[in-house]
Amino acid sequence: MNIQKPSFIDLDSSATTPVSPGVLESMIPYFREDYGNPSSPYPLGERAKEAVSQAREKLAWLLSAQSREILFTSGGTESNQTAVRGALSARPGKKEILISSIEHSSILGLAPFLEKEGYKVTLLPVNPCGRIEPETVRNALSENTALVSVMWVNNETGAIQPIEEIVADAHKAGALVHTDAVAATGKVPIDLSKVRVDSLSMSSHKIYGPKGIGALFLRKGETFSSLMPGSQERKRRGGTENVPGIVGLGYAAVEAAEFLQNSIAKITLLRDHLEESLMDYFPFIRRNGPKEPSFRAPHITNLGFLGIAAEKLLMDLVREGIYVSMGSACSSGSIDPSHVLTAMGQTREEALSALRFSLGRSTTARDIDRTTTILSGILKEKRRAS
Repeated sequence: MNIQKPSFIDLDSSATTPVSPGVLESMIPYFREDYGNPSSPYPLGERAKEAVSQAREKLAWLLSAQSREILFTSGGTESNQTAVRGALSARPGKKEILISSIEHSSILGLAPFLEKEGYKVTLLPVNPCGRIEPETVRNALSENTALVSVMWVNNETGAIQPIEEIVADAHKAGALVHTDAVAATGKVPIDLSKVRVDSLSMSSHKIYGPKGIGALFLRKGETFSSLMPGSQERKRRGGTENVPGIVGLGYAAVEAAEFLQNSIAKITLLRDHLEESLMDYFPFIRRNGPKEPSFRAPHITNLGFLGIAAEKLLMDLVREGIYVSMGSACSSGSIDPSHVLTAMGQTREEALSALRFSLGRSTTARDIDRTTTILSGILKEKRRAS
């Protein structure tokens, strides 16, 4: 499971990851020799169908789910929106949805459309560390709540949300729970046999699989209204299956399980070293997110460089071949402050001073040392100039 070392330092693995060598090798036969349509009744199609089935088993194993609960999609955005729309359609008598204020844009972007359709959308606030307090959800629930949507790990701060407590309270109120686990899958343990969410979304290209493929977990026994009717995926999503992508996702799931078991401690140490090397020397740097280890995903740190424009820091780092981001890749082209940081109570100026560093499997101690050395030099110059 070796990832080829690039010539640059990639500290933006939360935006995307390279396809691993093993994933790529697993996919190649399904572009040429075994290119069949899984719906075809002859051997070529049957081999493709079996490959899809095996990939479904692998992903179910990673999530501690049943294979029949895994629905393949085009990625995280489709999974999120399908889950929300499907849950609301399955609860026609309820017209309220609770959404955390730090959700990905693929969920938050639905809110205006849902309101036009007569739904009451309540945005759940977070504390200054970026976590939702369980009592916040508990107090917002009503008998009219159809769905609660809270991401498992925030993609900008790495804050782990109290999903298990939220599920318990929501189910008591008769509401379904969806979680966006795109930033959590392969980074923190997920056991859906214990954490009883009703639906969960994930994306392949965040775990060293190919782009254009993802999955939606749908709890067995829950009613689901398909948004793309068809005969494929147990009549839950129409369209010919992306067999190479599905196979790649299945292989990536196996590698993700290995990474969870063997390498999380290493990534955590590297993240902590990055933070400590900068924050010990520059007291004006602030960590945006929880401090408690159990409340943090191991691969993300979000740092605020108070008084310094993060956009300029980012470009200075890019010129040195060091890639970071100012937040979600889906919104990084915007000059608006991060909605996640402003939801945490930060001012516009504070939010625009923040950079996200997200470590990947190829990140080394040498990468972190070079990054802190380069960034320290940049910060000294900017502080001297100001």
